[in-house]
Amino acid sequence: MDWGAIDRYAKSLIKEAGHRIRVSFAGKIQIDTKADANDLVTDIDREIEQFFISRIRRDFPGHRILGEEGFGDDVRSTEGVVWILDPIDGTMNFIHQRRNFAISLGIFADGIGMLGYIYDVMADDFYHAYRGEGAYRNDERLPRLEPVAVEKAIIGINASWVAPNRYIDHEAVGRLVADCRGTRSYGSAAIELAHVAAGRLDAYLSMRLAPWDIAGGAVIIREVGAISTNLRGEEPDMLSSDTFIAARQGLHPSILDRYIRLKQT
Repeated sequence: MDWGAIDRYAKSLIKEAGHRIRVSFAGKIQIDTKADANDLVTDIDREIEQFFISRIRRDFPGHRILGEEGFGDDVRSTEGVVWILDPIDGTMNFIHQRRNFAISLGIFADGIGMLGYIYDVMADDFYHAYRGEGAYRNDERLPRLEPVAVEKAIIGINASWVAPNRYIDHEAVGRLVADCRGTRSYGSAAIELAHVAAGRLDAYLSMRLAPWDIAGGAVIIREVGAISTNLRGEEPDMLSSDTFIAARQGLHPSILDRYIRLKQT
């Protein structure tokens, strides 16, 4: 497998997709809902996913594609090469803010993340990694992350998990919010994982993310020494939705041990 060639191909594809997204703002965007009223999708999400799929199927017919909008393959195993794609991660931000959204792509071989990409389209910040070769923001190599204590950590978390909910002990999460240095929420898992990789966030956690939300970021943060698991401390499953945490070494077990109390659902 010529991963260098696949890497160059994927970067070119992502850049072209980013250009298509920026151009789309000149027209009217069609907005629909999916699972609930706040689970939004646009015609641009669908068009960008179809753009990726048509190109990948043409140029890599033996590869499979798992995409958020459902135009890819029915992927039920991690065998072979699988491209895991979110054409616009942060669709609500895309609609309301026209910023703080990203293209997220991870390319896996027999379940191992080989290539990861997060493209912050409006900031033109391109995070990318090739397994074992380090992670980069544009052309700048990202340094390995140093350990940090909870008390000095900036943590990415949605405020809804500090309110009563059926997934997690919100009082324990409230103690995490009180104990850490500060919290942030950007509304895009890909953007938040890029910030973990760059050292702008020290940890990011969520109660429910899909494989396409985390596939690119999981490859990238591994290259800077961060750890990603579900909130039970298990390796992320790239075929189903689950809880998720990404954090610097040392901080990761500290958060899980001291503050995470999942409920039985």
